[in-house]
Amino acid sequence: MSFKIGDSVEALDDVICGKVVGVNNQEITVESTEGFLLKYKPSELLKRAKVDEIEVSNFEVAQIKATKEIPKNKNRKLVKAKERNAPQMEVDLHIQKLTPSYKGMSNFDMLNLQLDTAKRRLDFALRKRIQKIVFIHGVGEGVLKEELYYLFRRYEGLKYYDADYQKYGMGATEVYFFQNV
Repeated sequence: MSFKIGDSVEALDDVICGKVVGVNNQEITVESTEGFLLKYKPSELLKRAKVDEIEVSNFEVAQIKATKEIPKNKNRKLVKAKERNAPQMEVDLHIQKLTPSYKGMSNFDMLNLQLDTAKRRLDFALRKRIQKIVFIHGVGEGVLKEELYYLFRRYEGLKYYDADYQKYGMGATEVYFFQNV
């Protein structure tokens, strides 16, 4: 790189800026901003661009600002505590939900179909590591509810209790699986 007297320069290895005041064969004399005369080789100096020589477009400025800007959090849907604790799976054990036609079925057959469905769903939830299930059994005489409780007692690592009264009334039981058992 060729240097002329009056060029603004910076030293590569030092924090020194200044103007070229003398150029000899392989030696350039620089007067620093503090007023000292320093000698450098041409390979140790870098020309500084003058302020009026620098051209930056608005597009380049916008690109630089975009990379420096901290991205704003997108509008995340806030999940309420009630929804966060809501069960991940609901199983409706009403007989009309389980079979298209229950005419001709005895009470024993209906109860067995409901209990088989409950057992399959419990096993599915255990395999898939689903933590909460609500079994909707209805109020009725309480036979299905007692049979469900008997089924739940045969499993380890779960607890069962009445589900949310506001949502299900008295006709549902929530089952919670402990995952670290």
